[in-house]
Amino acid sequence: MIKIHNENINCNNLILKLMPMPSDANVNGDVFGGWIMSQIDLAGSVVATKISIGRVATVAINSLQFTSPIKIGDLVSIFANTMKTGKTSITISIDVYKETRPFNGDLIKAAEAVLTFVATDINGKSRILPSNLE
Repeated sequence: MIKIHNENINCNNLILKLMPMPSDANVNGDVFGGWIMSQIDLAGSVVATKISIGRVATVAINSLQFTSPIKIGDLVSIFANTMKTGKTSITISIDVYKETRPFNGDLIKAAEAVLTFVATDINGKSRILPSNLE
């Protein structure tokens, strides 16, 4: 467990850790919101795929807030947690943190989101989630 700015982070829920490149940013070095959103979607789909034991599709970005800009060279950590599961859907909360140089372990929240995924079959139709969910 890491404690950051009065917030506890469960390290076991780290899904992605990456560093944005110059092509991911504008001329000022700020990473595009669309790039961050894409990483959030990828992290959420990793969790949803494991839970559903199969294919999933993003059906909703329930909420998305950017709280601090990410710059080129920042180390980005994305954590995800299951909020709820339904008959065919999985709702995931995602927190994005950045670590600036020098990388001393000080994480700053950069974004947070809630996404909903639906389990799909090979034809893209929704399917029932397995009954033995974690």
